[in-house]
This record gives sequence, C-alpha cells and structure tokens, in this order.
Amino acid sequence: MFKTLKSDIPASIVVFFVALPLCLGIALASGAPLFSGVIAGIIGGIVVGALSGSKIGVSGPAAGLAAIVLTAIGTLGGYENFLVAVVLGGVIQLVFGVLKAGIIGYYFPSSVIKGMLTGIGIIIILKQIPHFFGYDAEPEGADSFLEASGENTFSALLGIFDNLILGSMVIGFIALGIILLWDTVLAKKAKFFQVIQGPLVAVVIGIIFYLVTKSNPTLLIEQSHMVSVPIPDSVDSFIGQFSFPNFSAITNPEVWIVAFTIALVASLETLLCVEATDKLDPDKNVTPTNRELLAQGTGNILSGLVGGLPITQVIVRSSANIQSGGKTKMSAILHGFLLLISVILIPTLLNKIPLSVLAAILIIVGYKLAKPALFIKMYKLGWKQYVPFFATVAGIVFTDLLVGISIGLLVGIFVILLKNYQNSHFLHIEDNSNGRHIIKMTLAEEVTFFNKGAILKELDSLPKDTYFEFDVTKTRYLDYDIIEILEDFAFKAKERNIDIKLISKRGVVENPPSFIEFFKLRPKSNISLS
Repeated sequence: MFKTLKSDIPASIVVFFVALPLCLGIALASGAPLFSGVIAGIIGGIVVGALSGSKIGVSGPAAGLAAIVLTAIGTLGGYENFLVAVVLGGVIQLVFGVLKAGIIGYYFPSSVIKGMLTGIGIIIILKQIPHFFGYDAEPEGADSFLEASGENTFSALLGIFDNLILGSMVIGFIALGIILLWDTVLAKKAKFFQVIQGPLVAVVIGIIFYLVTKSNPTLLIEQSHMVSVPIPDSVDSFIGQFSFPNFSAITNPEVWIVAFTIALVASLETLLCVEATDKLDPDKNVTPTNRELLAQGTGNILSGLVGGLPITQVIVRSSANIQSGGKTKMSAILHGFLLLISVILIPTLLNKIPLSVLAAILIIVGYKLAKPALFIKMYKLGWKQYVPFFATVAGIVFTDLLVGISIGLLVGIFVILLKNYQNSHFLHIEDNSNGRHIIKMTLAEEVTFFNKGAILKELDSLPKDTYFEFDVTKTRYLDYDIIEILEDFAFKAKERNIDIKLISKRGVVENPPSFIEFFKLRPKSNISLS
C-alpha cells in the first residue's frame, strides 16, 4: 500500500491543480454557478473514484457536455430544474450498466481512439497557449473550435499579440522551464524529485511570483488572470453555494429528453475515455466498463442532488494522472479530497495561482498525448490506420470532441467496408491449350451483401467460352443476396458458353442448374457452410 501511495499522492496533487481550473472553467462555459463545477469534481474524485473499477481514470465535469448544459438550463427554466435532469440521467446510466451496455466502447477502432487522444492533446496545447500569455477571453476547459467569445481556436492565437500580459508570460515560461527540468533531468537524479512533482513546484513559484510582483506595474497579474474560486465568508455562505433540484419539474417531458441526452453523451464519453486510458496505462489494466457506468450513474445522481454538473470520466485529468505516476484509484480519490479541503480552507490562497502556470502544466500534458513520433508511427501502419486516425484528429481540432470522434468512426467504418468489398474473393486465371479461359474464383470466409457489387462486376466481366471454377470450400457464411447473383449468373452462363464447376464441402457439381437447390435453401435465407 505504501509503495503505491508514494506514487499516488504526488499524482493526486498534479491532477488537483489540473482539475481545479477545468472545473471552474467548464461551469463558466456551461452558464452554471462556478461552485457547481467544483462539486462535480469532488464527487467525481471521491465517489466515482471509489466505486469505479478503473485504477487510473479520473472523473469530473466534462467540456463535451458544456453546450448541452448551457442550452438545457435555458430550455428547462432554471438551474434547479436542470438538476432534476442530471439526477434522472444518473438513473438511466445505472440502467445502462445493469443492461451491460458498457461493451459499446469496444466497438471503436484503435485508430479512432488514438486519434481521439492525439486530437485532445493538440486541442489542449492550442487552447492553453492564449492562457499561457495572459489572454483569458475563453474559459478554461473549452474544447470547441468555435469559441463563446466569437473567435475560433486559431484566431484566438492571433489575439495573443494584442492582449499579452507580461507577468503571465514571464511566470508561464518559468513554470514551463521548471516542469521540463524536473521531467528531463532532476527526476532521474534522486527519488526526492520523483516524490515532489515539478508541477507542484511550479504552482508554488507562481504564487510567490504573484505576491512579489503585485506592486510592480510592469509584472502585475490582475485577478482576472488568476484562478477564481468562490470565497465564502461564513459557514452559511458556504452552504448557500449548493443548489438543489426542483423535483416538481419531473413531469416536464423536456426534462426527460435532457436526462436521456446527458446519460447517452456522458456514457459514450466515459466509455471512450476508459478505452483510451487503458491504452495509455503502462500497467495495461483493463477497466470493467459496466461497473464504470454504474459508478458514473451513482456519481451523477449525487452530483445532481447537491447542485453539481454532470460527470464523466475525463481524458485530460486521467492522462495527467498517468503521466504523473498514478498507480491506483487512490490518486483519483485523493484529488477529490484535495478539491474539497482547498475550497473550504484555502480558497484565498488558490486565487493567487496565475492561470499561465496551470496552462504550462496542461501544455506538457497535451504534448505527451500528441507527440510527433505518433504521427509517423500511424503513417507507417498503412492507410487503413492513418486515414481514420487523421480524420479523428482533424475532426476534434476543427469541431469538438464528440463530433470529431463521430467523424473518425464514420471514416473507420467506410475503410472497413471498402476493404471488405475488396477482399470478398480471389481470382486465378489460366489459358488452356485449346485457347479456352480457365478462371477460378475463391470466396472469402464470410461474404455479405456488402460484397455484392464486387462479385457481380467480376461475373459480368467473364469472357465467353470460359471454364469457370467457383470455390466455396473456405466459405463459412454466404448471404442470400450473393446466392441470387449466382442464380442469375448460372442462367445467363449458357448463353455465353460458360461452363461452371461448383466446388464446396458438400461436393463438386458441373453446371449446377440452381444454386438455391444445391445449398437446399429456404426462400430468403442465408447459408452457413461451416
């Protein structure tokens, strides 16, 4: 236990510093109370972390749901009504878990999952560069190409030059230098530098920099460029930050529509994140996906009951956890407790952390997800891998996470169908001494209606006076649509002087009068030849 705590405690601190501004930023982007994001982060860490079977996944509010939340709050007539949908969404997720819907995540191609990780890495870098230089028009945690400020990801980069804050930039570069020095040099020198993480040192230096320069008009960093945690002045004001669902709205059909939308999107995002984090995990642990849905559903019920945003497992926090050496779920749980303790005991101190320091931490996280070597590796794997990969990356960068994944998945399916179309059969052609063609077609193991066009094209292109051998000895499944094509071909073959030799495990037949009769098929049925 002690061995893993030595890894989990430092990792939890890094995840805490990554999660805090994201919780606040996502709440701001969602049009919800700032504290709602922190509530979701706390429950995602402590409750979901404890119930989940994932050793390295970290849950909290997700940027992918921000647009849904923003629209739903207005549609449903207030945040308290929206919380009812969050609770119901959690209940629906429990149903998904009981029905074992967690298997859905396994149907996403590996190239799309890798594209998702890389695309998120690029988005993290592009979105954090403005914060690094002190341009904080877009809240932390945003991942959409089109930004709420009216800009897009790339125009925001150009806006840096007109909005540069010297103090933010200076401490940003100092923080980046500290983290890189820690990772590349100091961590290899002594165990002390492995226990005390570079990002923690960078945050401490950032606070000191702010305190030292706050009277310097050149390097001063204003509060709008700092972490902004709500500061209660009493126990009552702290409790007053919690909101509670208005269950009288449960009869509103729109509440149920939003609830199902939250459950579906949050579950899909969670399952994709689970698949991605399992690939990143150096210990190659496998997360039980149905248990994860049950954990997420429980977390969303509790979050909705006390005023929190919807929760999913989140790749940014999870990858930060992995890169910081997290080994067990204690890292996620401890990060939740750190969020809770910090907003109660030290909110004033948290508000002295420059956003540019946290941007430096996230830029390193993004780079580790989107290393240039991965692009080269995917390209070398061939077009069947790199086309869905690049489609997913481009989709995420130029739209948002869920749309980008959908684009990658559609491209991946197209690639699979194309290869299935091409690999349905194999041809072998010979010329006999009397000048008559001998052509042998061997069908693949499984031939479906997707292969209909390719086989029909080959049969129609057979020259007259051909001896055609049709081999289905290796075929285990043959779609009825293919049988119909063969039936029509057998009828027309006589006119073209084509002799057919049918070879199968059931025997060899010269010029079969009917393929349907040969396979003894019932009307409109497929055949199994295994």
